[in-house]
Amino acid sequence: MTLTMDKFLSEMEKEKPMRFTEQHLKIATDNYSYLLGSGGFGKVCKGIFSDGTIVAVKILHALSHERIEEQFMAEVGTIGKIHHFNLVRLYGFCFERNFTALVYEFMGNGSLDKFLFDRNKAIGFEKLYEIAVGTAKGIAYLHEECQQRIIHYDIKPGNILLDRNFNAKVADFGLAKLCNRDNTHTTLTKGRGTPGYAAPELWLPNFPVTHKCDVYSFGMLLFEILGRRRNFDIDLAESQEWFPMWVWKKFEAEETEELIVACGMEDQNKETAERMIKVALSCVQYKQESRPIMSVVVKMLEGSVEIPKPLNPFPHLFHETFLPASHTNTYTSTFPGSSEMITESSHEASSPIETKLEIESAST
Repeated sequence: MTLTMDKFLSEMEKEKPMRFTEQHLKIATDNYSYLLGSGGFGKVCKGIFSDGTIVAVKILHALSHERIEEQFMAEVGTIGKIHHFNLVRLYGFCFERNFTALVYEFMGNGSLDKFLFDRNKAIGFEKLYEIAVGTAKGIAYLHEECQQRIIHYDIKPGNILLDRNFNAKVADFGLAKLCNRDNTHTTLTKGRGTPGYAAPELWLPNFPVTHKCDVYSFGMLLFEILGRRRNFDIDLAESQEWFPMWVWKKFEAEETEELIVACGMEDQNKETAERMIKVALSCVQYKQESRPIMSVVVKMLEGSVEIPKPLNPFPHLFHETFLPASHTNTYTSTFPGSSEMITESSHEASSPIETKLEIESAST
C-alpha cells in the first residue's frame, strides 16, 4: 500500500462509508455468483447483507495497481463524502492487498441505456422527462452545492441508474475530480469521458476545461432521451444519422412539430418536448461559456425560467472558419443565474468532414 493510499484511507475513516473485509463481501455475494454487469473497470455483483440490505458490489480490476488506486480514490473521495437523492449512495468499500471493491446501494431497474435503446423495455415519455430532471438535479448538486465542486466527466445513459420506482441516480465516479471553486478551469493531460458524449474540449491536450463539460454530456444524453435512440445510427436515413444535427436543422427550420411526431410523442407532451429540445441545444453549445449552468438547466426543464433561443451548436460542421490557435477571447455567459467571466484560449478545430468522420467512428 502506498503512503498516499494509507493517508487517504485514514482520512476516509472520518467520513460515512464503512470499510468491509473481502470475506464479508464474499459471503454477502454468495461468492460473487450473481453478476449484474462488467466492463473495463471489473465487474458488479449483487449482494445481500445479514440485515436484508441489498447492495451492488463493484470489484475493481485494472492492468496496474496504480490504476486501481486512482479509480478507487476518485470514487470514494467524491461520492463517499456526499449524499443527494439523485446520486447513487456509496455504503462502503474494501481495500485489501489483492482485492479492491466498492459497495453501492442496489438499483432495481439497472441503467437508463437499456430503456432507451431496447424497444422491449421502453418506458413512457413522462417518466423519461422525470429521469432527465432528476439527472440534472444530481449534476447540479455536484457542481454547485458541494463544498468542493465535483466534475463527473462521464455523463451518459449507462451511468444513470434507476431504482425500483425509476428515480434517476447519477453513478460511476471513476473519472470524477474534485475542484477548488476558486479555480474556474482545470487542465487535463489526457482525454476523459466517452466518445459521443464527451465535450469537444476534453479531447484537446492541455486545454482549459470547466464543469461545463458535464453540461455538454447531459445535452447529448437529453437528445437520446428525446429520440429514444442512439445519437448516431447508421441504419437510419443519412439526414437522421446524427440525431443532434437533425434536431438542430428541424429547430432552425421551425419544424419541431414534425420532429416531435417522428419521435413518437403525443400532443399533451408537446410543450415539455419543445423545452427539452431547446435545453439540449443550449447544453451542447460548442463554446463552454455559452452553455448554461446545471441549476439553470433544471429550471429550464421545469419551465420556471424562459429559455433563450439556442444558437447553432454545430458551426464547426457548417463552416470552415476557425480562429488561430494563439487567439484568446473573453466571453460572458448570458444565461439567467450565471455571471461568470471565462477566458478561453481558442484552438484549431478539424474541418467539417474530419469532424463528421470523428463523430461516426466515435459513436459506433
